[in-house]
Amino acid sequence: MNLAKELLLPCGARLANRLAKSAMSENMSPSHHGPTSTLIHAYERWAQGGVGLSITGNVMIDRRAMGEPGNVIVDDKRDHEMLQQWASVVKHSPLHIWPQLNHPGRQALAAINKEVVAPSAVATKVKGMSALFKKPRALTEPEIFDLIDRFGRTARILKQAGFTGVQIHGAHGYLVSQFLSPLVNHRKDQWGGSLENRARFVLEVYRNIRAQVGADYPVGIKINSADFQRGGFTEEESMEVVKLLGAEGMDLIEISGGTYERPAMIGAVKKKSTQEREAYFLDYVKKVRRQVSNPLMLTGGFRTVATMERALADGELDVVGLARPFTLHPDLANRIFEGSLQRLDIPTPKTGIKALDTSGFVDTMWHEIHIRRLGEGKIPDPKLSAYSVIGHNLSATMKKLLNGFPFMKGAKKRGY
Repeated sequence: MNLAKELLLPCGARLANRLAKSAMSENMSPSHHGPTSTLIHAYERWAQGGVGLSITGNVMIDRRAMGEPGNVIVDDKRDHEMLQQWASVVKHSPLHIWPQLNHPGRQALAAINKEVVAPSAVATKVKGMSALFKKPRALTEPEIFDLIDRFGRTARILKQAGFTGVQIHGAHGYLVSQFLSPLVNHRKDQWGGSLENRARFVLEVYRNIRAQVGADYPVGIKINSADFQRGGFTEEESMEVVKLLGAEGMDLIEISGGTYERPAMIGAVKKKSTQEREAYFLDYVKKVRRQVSNPLMLTGGFRTVATMERALADGELDVVGLARPFTLHPDLANRIFEGSLQRLDIPTPKTGIKALDTSGFVDTMWHEIHIRRLGEGKIPDPKLSAYSVIGHNLSATMKKLLNGFPFMKGAKKRGY
């Protein structure tokens, strides 16, 4: 079985198999924004399930910039012991766990951020929900260099805690993606304009991380195949950036697509041919495969083992990424290897309110609840209603807001 085969990464590390749990929003960190025992237990369930690589949800590199109220933040060593516990879920095994490093840029909720920054002062516009986001302030060049160094520092802290690699979040409209997009990046300096300039930020982030963690430590990236927005980051530009990253020695390049404004990553932007074939971005991966030799990971839409096996056998990709199926089937890797699981049927929670259902927020919250259930030792509930999930998340968010978000007090003192 191709899915069960080992994979050698450019840095020399090995993945035990070709299945990966791609990053999902967990949003369960308390007001101090460290990992919790519930979060750690969810990752224990996945490790016990045999998946070769677990990529965590967003780990923010700067506590002044939050994407969600329950994000884990790692910008110093205050949570070192809990980070060690989190990393230890794969200890004494050939499995990997990589935190996903992120900065939200303009995709930061107004209610939890004193100030929002981005490459340029271009607001996030999500149909029916634009009021949730502040218009960002354009970063100064010294701030850009500071953020680059923060990516590297966070990676070094996580390596010291025992994590086996890291992934840069360069997709879905967050800060790295914003630098790449001509829709968001209107800068006239060395960080904007030409693709070479727009790609400078992600290349410098990678180089800084590599300098701080060493040559033999896995560093991957998640990158958009396209933004799926008129005037945005195109497929042709994406392939050029992938080639640049490949030349730098990137260990694993995960392909996704979309932003909050066009959420292709959850299947909201799909051609009929893509729906029939399962995998959302397979056409793009085939083209990239001809451009780079670095290991490629594709996430989005895989639902049958036969399709996963065929994609690996054809050499189109090296790792199959799954996300939402892991919330209902934490042991799916072992079950696939045993031959007892051939198809993954995952419900799509709906409210009947088009703006909510197409935004991806309801779907995200529904799966967040199931990650929490895993961490609490509960069984999945595929019949859980969308409205009960919304109610639970609103209640949890209000409690956090009423607690005052202690991290914001420090942010107010420091500023950007």
